[in-house]
Amino acid sequence: MRLQSLLRLVPAYLLYFSLAAAQNPLQLLDAETDAFINNVLADWKSPGGVAVAFVKKNDQNQWVDVETKGYGRANPDGRNVTEHTTFNIGSNSKLFTVLATSVLINNATLSPRLDWHTKIKSVIPEFNLTDPIATQEATILDLMTHRTGYPLHDFSYRYTDVATDAIRKLQYQRQSAPFRDIWQYNNNMYITLSHLPELLVGKPFGRYVKENIFEPLGMTSTTYSYQLADSNRQRADGMAREGLDVYTDPFAGTPRAVKYWTSQTGGEDGSVLAGAGGVITSAADMAIWLQTLLLDGVKPGTNQTVIPPGALKRAVTGLSVQTGEPEWPEVSLIAYGAAQLQITYRGHLIIEHGGFIRGFNTQISRLPNENIGVSVLTNDHEYGKVIGEIIKNHIIDKALGLTPIDWNSRFVLHSPLQHSTQPQCDHRYKAVKSKTPVCATPRPENAKPPSANFTAIAGVYNNDGYGQIELCLVTPEFPNLNFATNSSCGAVTSNLTTILPGGIRPGIPTLIAEVNSPWFSHIRVEHFNADLFNISLLISTPANDTAKPYWTFNDKSSSDNAIIGELDVEGNRIGFGFAGFWAGLWDGAEAGVPKPLGATVRERAEVYWDKK
Repeated sequence: MRLQSLLRLVPAYLLYFSLAAAQNPLQLLDAETDAFINNVLADWKSPGGVAVAFVKKNDQNQWVDVETKGYGRANPDGRNVTEHTTFNIGSNSKLFTVLATSVLINNATLSPRLDWHTKIKSVIPEFNLTDPIATQEATILDLMTHRTGYPLHDFSYRYTDVATDAIRKLQYQRQSAPFRDIWQYNNNMYITLSHLPELLVGKPFGRYVKENIFEPLGMTSTTYSYQLADSNRQRADGMAREGLDVYTDPFAGTPRAVKYWTSQTGGEDGSVLAGAGGVITSAADMAIWLQTLLLDGVKPGTNQTVIPPGALKRAVTGLSVQTGEPEWPEVSLIAYGAAQLQITYRGHLIIEHGGFIRGFNTQISRLPNENIGVSVLTNDHEYGKVIGEIIKNHIIDKALGLTPIDWNSRFVLHSPLQHSTQPQCDHRYKAVKSKTPVCATPRPENAKPPSANFTAIAGVYNNDGYGQIELCLVTPEFPNLNFATNSSCGAVTSNLTTILPGGIRPGIPTLIAEVNSPWFSHIRVEHFNADLFNISLLISTPANDTAKPYWTFNDKSSSDNAIIGELDVEGNRIGFGFAGFWAGLWDGAEAGVPKPLGATVRERAEVYWDKK
């Protein structure tokens, strides 16, 4: 067969990359970079790995460097990460949502037409918020830029919810800042945006993005379906450290796979969290994506426009200040647009976004003035964000020919290892989030009882914005508390020691609620003193070990989970107010939002639960 005939059998994008690779051998991900990344993984004792994509073009739109490579472990069995290993990219999924919305905006068959300033209420009549101004005035762009006045409220939706369920709950969730006043991250608003394709063109969100972005770009490994990603045995497990003790060795622990949140629902249609954080992809496909972004929406190797003209410019235009206090002298304030932020690093403009979802941390960045793009995907739950930042900065320093900054040492100096003399404080939060360390307070030896007995406290609680939870009394050493008094609680408590090992601490009256949340499986409510309770969000996680079939993930008993429950008793009425630190239920503190104050528990609570 003649060469021309053979070439016609090769997909255009594969031929393009093959020719580019032949003409441009590896330049940046060389032996020095390999050693650096492997040393970072070793220094942070990572149970997982990293997949990196790096691209660079010249002013004639010719690609002078396209590289992808994997490092470390993809799963507990030791399978290596490669450029084809797929990772969940968390909130880096949001740019796909923004650009899919831009395709709708570009759709001339819609009547009325959409634009960036279309008011959501005019398209989705069921869109209601507690703030009537925000309800009537919030636009597509307001939802994309996190300036509705509402904090995260991430624990309001459930695995089995669809977008319309999440939208219905918005009207009952507490606002924490005035409309368009400040930047506050909110996944629920991206869930709302993900409803638009189905509502306007009758296409499930996941399939709409696949048909309009993934397939036209040839991103064959990119999907919203856990099942599809898992079918070719390339999917990485999110990796965490069982038995992590921040007071002895904050990096030690048994490597364990983290339960993959998308495993229960969705498929290629997309789960409830698809628009906010559902994309699964590889370094190889991220190279295509970075090239497309640097080409302003044109498919690399062709003249095919996939992303409508002007959409990326709209997305990167900063409308809010995300961070007013730079973390390091080399970086600037952060301006946030639509799922993209602008920051300068050592005088160079970077457009980027981070992503986190259980078990995964990602960073996708581009330097448009230097025609450079870099993507770092990690499956280290606890320290993947730090690892990704170190690697990204090292690659950028090297690509720009700058004297490299020792970012690894900088972050290690801010890690828990440097604070072992302060055993009452968990400094992981300072290392990863640049926040004040969370400090635990031991439960008093002679703790006062609450205003209601524990059997009265147990029961079903409701918050219309969050749904129902049933608190089951589970502490067996307090038999007079009428342990597991009903059949539904009996089902929860009967095998609790198996599915939540170590989750119940002896000597402390404890209630447990089972919740089908993408973020946690159980809420643990431990009595602290009088009407105060410690709240922990735990995850029962399969261990693939016959001797120990489950392990308890996210148990921060010894360091406090930073969420406080306050019992509210008035006559026969019982309620619970939950509030917290940056890890609280509504998570508004990240934007500098003051926590709610008031004379009553209901006023002070981020989320208030009424007992039914």
